[in-house]
Amino acid sequence: MSALHKVLVVDDDPVVGKSFSRVLGQKGYVVVTAGNAREALSKVQEGEYDVVFTDIKMPGMSGIELAERLKIERPWTPVVIVTGFGSTANQERARAAGVSSFLEKPLSPEMIEYSVLKALLDAVPAVLPGLAEAVNPEPVEQQNSVNPEPAKQQSNLKKVMLFAAAPFIGLAFIITLPFVGLATLAWLGTQSLFGKASTK
Repeated sequence: MSALHKVLVVDDDPVVGKSFSRVLGQKGYVVVTAGNAREALSKVQEGEYDVVFTDIKMPGMSGIELAERLKIERPWTPVVIVTGFGSTANQERARAAGVSSFLEKPLSPEMIEYSVLKALLDAVPAVLPGLAEAVNPEPVEQQNSVNPEPAKQQSNLKKVMLFAAAPFIGLAFIITLPFVGLATLAWLGTQSLFGKASTK
């Protein structure tokens, strides 16, 4: 199921990107790296990402500034701050921007994997309010006059919902499969018994 998820890691230290690629790549995630905030913004313009991880201290634009830009342009995308220089001021500013969580260096494989899962789960409530509009949109005239939105944003919302719902759909299928199988066997057994009784 995680093969559907695409992760962007922004850090001027290539070792961090390699760590994410190694850990998440084994779990089926697609990991893309960027060496600075400008490169990250360019990559985000080219395609959608399910989670963005960014360092704070980078040349040029900081990770906090990048997070603020991302949450304005793509508020549905979870952003996680990765840093070895955590401070109360940085945390307050990042939380005000809508950052999902903080990940303190040094990183362990368990921390990386858990933070991705948490960010994906935290993103589900954020997109739920828009679900009704995506399923039953207002007339085109009303949308254009009140709140015109690009068709791309609606398409992105649907993708996010599908990504978020996939694990739960799979789990429901796994849980119900044995019951469906048992019910089928019981039905076949009943038919067989009635068939034998009618031939006597």
